[in-house]
Amino acid sequence: MKFDRQRAENNPKTQFFVSELDRLQNQKKETQSLAVNEEMANLAHDEITMIDAQVLAIVEQINSIFEKEDAQDSESPRSLVLEVRAGAGGDEASLFARELSDMYRKYAESQSWNVGLLSESQNETGGYKEASFQYDGDGAFDALQYETGVHRVQRIPVTEKQGRIHTSTASVAVLPIRKKVDVQIDPADLEFETSRSGGAGGQNVNKVETAVRVIHKPSGLDVRSTAERTQQRNREKALEILTAKLQLIHEEEEAKKYSDVRSSQIGTGDRSEKIRTYNFPQDRITDHRIKESWSNIEGIMAGDFGRILEKMNESKDPIVD
Repeated sequence: MKFDRQRAENNPKTQFFVSELDRLQNQKKETQSLAVNEEMANLAHDEITMIDAQVLAIVEQINSIFEKEDAQDSESPRSLVLEVRAGAGGDEASLFARELSDMYRKYAESQSWNVGLLSESQNETGGYKEASFQYDGDGAFDALQYETGVHRVQRIPVTEKQGRIHTSTASVAVLPIRKKVDVQIDPADLEFETSRSGGAGGQNVNKVETAVRVIHKPSGLDVRSTAERTQQRNREKALEILTAKLQLIHEEEEAKKYSDVRSSQIGTGDRSEKIRTYNFPQDRITDHRIKESWSNIEGIMAGDFGRILEKMNESKDPIVD
């Protein structure tokens, strides 16, 4: 029975088994060298049979560990990072970004997923310039994986005195956090900055630099984590998100090689792709990829979002603008 020796040597779970295999192979060679006559050959045969049985059992253990790891890798991620960012439209765009974040959070609560704030940047109206959250729970990524893209809102802002409808946008990005990644990050390529987390109250917030920003110099990507209580935890969280972003870039580059077989995917997953319009005056939400619309926009924004997600995941061969 064969196994991937290089993988076993590099896997902490199987390194001991590899050393045992080497020990048994050496023992087998020594036993074979002692078979100088018929009597010794018979004794050697019995011992070699026992050694071969031990080798087979160890190889089966190694392969069993690999099978379990492969099964875990094939599962959908249980964790994801959801980022929202205000686009065109000034304060109205930032308010819409905040509302989108609240919509996803309320739906997550209905599904008993855990939601944690990673970082946020607000403007004077309380809207989000940008914010990122971590979602943990069974089915979270499967449900939200198609939310990446530009979301457009059409409505009359409360500050609009003449009753004109304004159009604003906010972008969403969904980043899966996978157990196994293909990208390797060289520590020499990273630059860290620390600062005070900011926010309301608390001596720790005011006096201790717990917020962490990590910059990946080769790509120019930067990630900020502010929500954890310690600098070390924010550092770990920022690195986790950075890894997820680099992994996604790697997967997108790989997908381009097979761009002609994307019919089962909804859209390109690009942040610049307009995916949905939220038209408040007409009480209608329209997804432009699958040509579907829904009413009761207030209820959907309040967390009754499941029917849209279900329709998205049912769409096997959507039409993309």
